[in-house]
Amino acid sequence: MFDAPWYRPTMSSPDEVLVAFSTFPSEAQATEVARVLVDERLVACVNLVPAIKSIYRWQGAVQEEAETLAILKTSRDQFEAMAVRLAQLHPYDVPELIALPVTMGLGPYLAWVISNVG
Repeated sequence: MFDAPWYRPTMSSPDEVLVAFSTFPSEAQATEVARVLVDERLVACVNLVPAIKSIYRWQGAVQEEAETLAILKTSRDQFEAMAVRLAQLHPYDVPELIALPVTMGLGPYLAWVISNVG
């Protein structure tokens, strides 16, 4: 446990901050979509993890592709609007988008996420 004045762990309501995941066929496409989502305040931040390998079944065949993983931080209130916009911008027919509620986190960071969306 940290004993520092800036460390105030906060139990976040699942109704506040979400972490979502989406994959893209290239880092350039992921960057382009991430910038739009941040500019439009649908997400507070996007981390891009290039050069992941995805193995999945698509149209009856097992596929193996290099992709870029986008980790998106948003609020539950903005999730639907973000999902619609991501689907509009995404190059895949069926883009991956899954979200997990943040149940714990550093209070100032969670507040920053909420203050940067909407």
